[in-house]
Amino acid sequence: MTSADGSARLPVAAQARMAEIKASGTWGSALSVAEFISIRSVGFEPVGQVLGAAVYKIGYEGNHVCPTYRGRTEAAKAQAMRKPRIYTAVSGGPKASNSFRPMLQAQYAARNAAIGRMAAECSELGGHGVVGVALTISPFPAGGMEFKAIGTAVRAPGVEPIKQPFTSELSGQEFATLLMMGLVPVAIVAGISIGVRHEDFRTFDEASGWWNTEVSGYSDLVNRTRGDARDQLRKDVTKHHAAGVVTRAMEMRIDEYECKGLEGAGAKDHVAEATIVGTAVARFGQGKRPIRTATLAVMSLDERKAPGVSEVTMIDPMMRSSE
Repeated sequence: MTSADGSARLPVAAQARMAEIKASGTWGSALSVAEFISIRSVGFEPVGQVLGAAVYKIGYEGNHVCPTYRGRTEAAKAQAMRKPRIYTAVSGGPKASNSFRPMLQAQYAARNAAIGRMAAECSELGGHGVVGVALTISPFPAGGMEFKAIGTAVRAPGVEPIKQPFTSELSGQEFATLLMMGLVPVAIVAGISIGVRHEDFRTFDEASGWWNTEVSGYSDLVNRTRGDARDQLRKDVTKHHAAGVVTRAMEMRIDEYECKGLEGAGAKDHVAEATIVGTAVARFGQGKRPIRTATLAVMSLDERKAPGVSEVTMIDPMMRSSE
């Protein structure tokens, strides 16, 4: 659901919820006490919990095509069987696995829709960004998959609204640390890749034997697919004009299908799907030193000091070094 200029438009139910939150004069969050204190220590405050969701039915995933015995003429197929070239094709390359492109496009679109609606709620509440975002994907009871993004919108009091709020998976403590180091979150980014490899005799022999050995075919499949996912993530980071990305985890799913090029022969193709999600970050204040990290309150535990006497140091964590 987007407006004419391509930005996310809030559903009617979300608009009503945002109006209720603003009228109440209160805010909610998914922050822990430690996260709340960390965010406040760098000059930000929460303005409300925000949510974005999209239910997608992926009815057409694309046609699975074996990279070795793809759908070709019988003569070409017979020649391939005499001297097969076994390799892994990935969705980011020009080979056969580009047939999965419809499913990839749907996955990117669903994630972007959920994150975009969450960011739109942040803007509606006057926030400058969202921290602690949790991205979940789960089956929808009526069919399809639900993509959901939920986090806490934050703002810097006294700062003008921005056109595009930042989104981040970082916790409150990580967000504060990032700012102290002269970095800011830009957007949640993702890299998704699908790799396909025909199971040749060598792979079958290595996987089914009783001896300890590397299954080279499987290693090639997961390495190439993960590598392509990293390449797609890097492209997404570049698209957001960020300096780098911090990630939490990489997901990998493996399936197997009957080889479409050798139907009825019992041959199999293995399909790997790798997904990496992270937060793109950028530098601010080029040429300046990072914000001085500081202890908000330090109490001496030295028993040699007189009872009731403590050393308390209060330093403004937004103070920059004057050196």
